[in-house]
Amino acid sequence: MIFQLNLAAIAAIAGQAAWKKTKPVILRDVFILPVLGFLGIIVLWWIVALANHELMPTPPEALIANLDYILNPFYQRGPGNLGISWLLIASLRRVLLGFLLGAVVAIPLGFLIGMSRPAMLALNPIIQIFKPVSPLAWLPIALAIFNLAEPSAIFVIFITSLWPTIINTALGVSSVPQDYLDVARVLEMPRWRRITKIIWPASLPYIFTGLRISLGIAWLVIVAVEMLTGGVGIGFFVWDEWSRLNLSSVFLAVFIIGLTGLILDYAVGKIQELVTHRPKTFN
Repeated sequence: MIFQLNLAAIAAIAGQAAWKKTKPVILRDVFILPVLGFLGIIVLWWIVALANHELMPTPPEALIANLDYILNPFYQRGPGNLGISWLLIASLRRVLLGFLLGAVVAIPLGFLIGMSRPAMLALNPIIQIFKPVSPLAWLPIALAIFNLAEPSAIFVIFITSLWPTIINTALGVSSVPQDYLDVARVLEMPRWRRITKIIWPASLPYIFTGLRISLGIAWLVIVAVEMLTGGVGIGFFVWDEWSRLNLSSVFLAVFIIGLTGLILDYAVGKIQELVTHRPKTFN
């Protein structure tokens, strides 16, 4: 009993010593260095603002000018006068709807291309032609088809979300070790079982990589689409505030857009960890 207590005490002391060594490293990497990075950006903004002060506000001036948006993010003061959170929710709804529709189409197509050489030869030229096309080039076509801004924006997000997910899914399916498939054939495993038990689990990291890239691009595109189509959304808010030469609100929108993109990527990364039981492939 005394021996066990001594072992526990030694383990506790060793743990405290290890924590004392790693605590400064964690504090530096998680807190100090990111704060220094943000401070560097703020200082740079301040310097540029002082050099062009007639148009660009300094950080304190922007903070004071945006206090109403920050303190009352959900206000409703008329049909077109909404708090910043309502604008963000409207943009998120369009992005998530287009992104999910794209994932529903892209993942099966990626499996088809990865598992079938004829399908790859037939579809790969189409993907390579349409993939470099700017997402905004699809907007006039979408407006001609739907004649409405809302479904047109969702369609552009849908098209944008397709290519990274298709390519990464096909890469994941084609990268499954041939030995696994040979064993499945020896065991006379049905095709659907090979897909669900071997190919699908092995492809999940690639699929989530494609989804994360697609979601990031979709969030980039929605801002530009809303600038052109108007309506309620964070992108139109940026354009509207710029047309009023209100750069303080533009800086607030830029910060919110960046923070939202970071949260979206983090959320998909956590879902990937839960589904695959592996750490995410990149930060």
